[in-house]
Amino acid sequence: MKSWTSRPVPELPGTLPQLRLYDTALGRVVDIERQPEQSMYVCGITPYDATHMGHAASYVAFDLLNRAWRDAGVRVSYVQNVTDIDDPLLERATATGVDWRELAQSQIELFQTDMDALNVLAPNHYIGAVEAIPDIVPAIEQLIADGVAYRVAGSEGDPDGDVYYDVQTAGKRSDATDAWTLGDVSGLGEKEMLELFAERGGDPSRAGKRHALDPLLWRVAREGEPSWPGATLGDGRPGWHIECTVIAQKYLPAPFTVQGGGSDLVFPHHEMGAGHAYSLSGVPLARHYSHAGMVGLDGEKMSKSKGNLVLVSKLRAAGEEPAAIRLAILAHHYRSDWSWTEAEFAEAKERLKQWRQALDHAPAGSAASVIAAMRNELANDLNAPGAIAVVDHWAEEATSSGADSSAQDAALVSDAIDALLGVEV
Repeated sequence: MKSWTSRPVPELPGTLPQLRLYDTALGRVVDIERQPEQSMYVCGITPYDATHMGHAASYVAFDLLNRAWRDAGVRVSYVQNVTDIDDPLLERATATGVDWRELAQSQIELFQTDMDALNVLAPNHYIGAVEAIPDIVPAIEQLIADGVAYRVAGSEGDPDGDVYYDVQTAGKRSDATDAWTLGDVSGLGEKEMLELFAERGGDPSRAGKRHALDPLLWRVAREGEPSWPGATLGDGRPGWHIECTVIAQKYLPAPFTVQGGGSDLVFPHHEMGAGHAYSLSGVPLARHYSHAGMVGLDGEKMSKSKGNLVLVSKLRAAGEEPAAIRLAILAHHYRSDWSWTEAEFAEAKERLKQWRQALDHAPAGSAASVIAAMRNELANDLNAPGAIAVVDHWAEEATSSGADSSAQDAALVSDAIDALLGVEV
């Protein structure tokens, strides 16, 4: 699947210091190991409601990480999927009377347009679940052969043959210190897991499963549903978690550096993906797990059912500048839960205006300290609000100092805001 095209990132003098990032699985901020190439997988959209502010905030968060690595002078290998076949997509297509393929394609195109507008750097590989099915099928066959996956007999009108991952057996397969056991990524207890599993696409009460938390690997074909050849599995379509694992293992090192996504993906998605990866390769999926907070609207949870989604495309259609939208997102630390409000959006637009005005008054010799301070903030767990405060302080001093302005310093500060924060001023 073709990705969007990134805009050029300005090169800055100097380099980012040691990057520290909060690791969800470890529950603390850690140093990210220095190496010539870093790698990142960020879970993509299910294309039926792109791009709401929760999506935007998550991809802007990991765009900060991408930019931080690049500023540190390392190559970045970045992979993102798109879940272009799944129950929510089919349900939305049925409800709206649109072919599911047309719905998916239109939402993928909209998402990519939004990402381009928000100046989010494109992944090196942008892979759809459907195109990954030829890789997913043999992976599931391997899990069955290795005894960590099993078929379930049909009941209540369902056909025989759905394949599930055995979380208990998989978690006992190795005594290695880096082997996966259920809870390694999320740190949750079984009661919490069961609640979230039911809320987030799992089927804990499915008859015939060995354990309520066993996730679906392959759904055999049902009448009226799309399906694909599954070799010995029979025709069908993949479950959610195995999709990302197989794509990541094909396109990234094992283990890759950072698994990213929204905090709602910690369990079950990233938990199960980590298990699948270890069962398939004997190697952890990722070295680190990082998650962005949730975004609400005016203090309430943003959800499709409430109809209170803030869509980037609608803001853009109303004439709002994408740079201001991005700056409004960056005003919140990526790990925090926050709410989109018109008042804060107005602050972002005013801030952007003030920064642009300040560039006309950039004091000579002021850029170097601004760039260094921004880098220090971003190296500290991607502290974008801290970096914004640095630019705010510089802008205030620039417009009030009365000193001679420097075109060179103005250009450097502008490049730094673009390169490090992704905001075009």
